[in-house]
Amino acid sequence: MFEAVASYQSFSAAADALSVTPAAVSQQIKTLEDYLQVPLFRRTGRRVEVTDEGLELLPGVRAGLEELEAALQHVKQHRRGGPLQISLLSSFLQIWLLPRIRAFRRTHPNVALRFHTSRELVDFARAPIHVALRFGRGEYPNLHVEKFLDEWMVPVARPELIREYGLLERGSDLEGFPLLESDDEPWRVWQLASAQKEWQERAPAINDSAGLLAAAEEGLGFAITRWTLVARALQKGTLKIAGREILPYGSSYYFVCPTPYLAMPKVAQFRDWLFAVAREFPSPPEPPKARGG
Repeated sequence: MFEAVASYQSFSAAADALSVTPAAVSQQIKTLEDYLQVPLFRRTGRRVEVTDEGLELLPGVRAGLEELEAALQHVKQHRRGGPLQISLLSSFLQIWLLPRIRAFRRTHPNVALRFHTSRELVDFARAPIHVALRFGRGEYPNLHVEKFLDEWMVPVARPELIREYGLLERGSDLEGFPLLESDDEPWRVWQLASAQKEWQERAPAINDSAGLLAAAEEGLGFAITRWTLVARALQKGTLKIAGREILPYGSSYYFVCPTPYLAMPKVAQFRDWLFAVAREFPSPPEPPKARGG
């Protein structure tokens, strides 16, 4: 109650937040002040101010409450029942993971899965999440972190667009090509320092990796996209590799969770399955060679 009163600077507001009466809050604060033999608040009408002694006490109380919340969340997460809660990017879920989930369900029918799509990092102490599949550089401190997939950037387009415009040469002028632009996979990574030239946008800009891929499959332009997302479309033939280079991506996919969660059977089963599937996922093929090469 002390932390609530300090946060709201009001006994009545703290009582509302805690679903108790103002009298109950006042009595608890008085009991604490009697125990410490120091005043914690100065009453100024309906509002209260934290005294110097209260300000000295407040950081320790808040730290203790955060540790308690983390411990309660940890115990709650370790219940055997309930679904495995997984946080990941929407594009990775839609295009790479979901087509493979049926195989997991066959081998682990008793593990229910619940996916949460987000770009935000997970605060495992507060969120009801067991596992995060993160796309980045593996810098997730105080957590168990394992890389399970490398990534590449691949230029792609519909076959008819490639026949019309030709293949992209890295470092060449891109002005004549209809380029689908995205903040996640920008064309500037394809350009070399010697060819840093602006080009006129001839195709839509789409700030979503799955939407960018869909636009490329519709023939709206050339796209530079992630290998994990475009591999199925290349296999189906709806898209073709549209350049003579495939670039390693600076980021990879990581399996992330608090270390104690690895002891949970459903976390361990999903991790083992995910790494087995990732090992079977092929690397990109050799890009088309120049004629006469």
